[in-house]
Amino acid sequence: MTEKHQPVVIKIGGNALGPNDTTFEDCVELQKRGIPIVIVHGGGPTITQWLDKQGVETMFVEGRRVTSEESLEIVTAVLCGLVNKKLVALINARGGRAVGISGVDATLVKADIRDSALGLVGEVESVDSSLIQHLLDGGYIPVVSPVSSNARAFEATLNVNADTVAAAVAGTLGAERLVFLTDVPGVLDEEGTPIGVLTPSQVRTLIGSEVISGGMIPKVEACIDALSYVGKAQIADGRETGVLRHALDDQAGSLIVGE
Repeated sequence: MTEKHQPVVIKIGGNALGPNDTTFEDCVELQKRGIPIVIVHGGGPTITQWLDKQGVETMFVEGRRVTSEESLEIVTAVLCGLVNKKLVALINARGGRAVGISGVDATLVKADIRDSALGLVGEVESVDSSLIQHLLDGGYIPVVSPVSSNARAFEATLNVNADTVAAAVAGTLGAERLVFLTDVPGVLDEEGTPIGVLTPSQVRTLIGSEVISGGMIPKVEACIDALSYVGKAQIADGRETGVLRHALDDQAGSLIVGE
């Protein structure tokens, strides 16, 4: 009898890929081994480039992008179009079967504005993973853009942090593991050395002392949130060759575990 694996959810950051990475080859190989793969992606650098081209100012609050009506149009076009389809094409070119979707499709993710200082940015209110499960059952790798449905106005959309979408999707699927691929080798200590294993209380101490700051904050917070539903959560450098395979063996990045 073939062993049934729970999904592995992989969040790919906008700076996570480099000339030596093998992320997509690893995804295809893992899928062929029978491990269901779900990818949630960001695209911050590309969004910033297009905002600059259009003369729209980019602002951040605690690592999160402030989103106006004008910038939301660009965010949606970049994340649901340019970035999403590029990732799908890269996976398919390596023998995978990827399908690009967003949090809006089939109302996958409903979000609500909770911090008006961020503008049209939502926090995840609910996830309906039936579309993702349907794609997984069909042998596909879902590639999810974090643009989501506005829970208070379904005809509208919201920009949602991809880290929190990844954690919510992983939790709803009962994923085996949540892996954040980024452009640093993990959570770093005061000397800049990667920390192999962390607990939520240690993470909060590092945030309080500002050792963890900026865009790393939503990543570690998403890891902590996911631990209620996910076996393991970790942050690793997606630019390294074979990092995804190593991560699944607990041999890469920073692993965040329960107390």
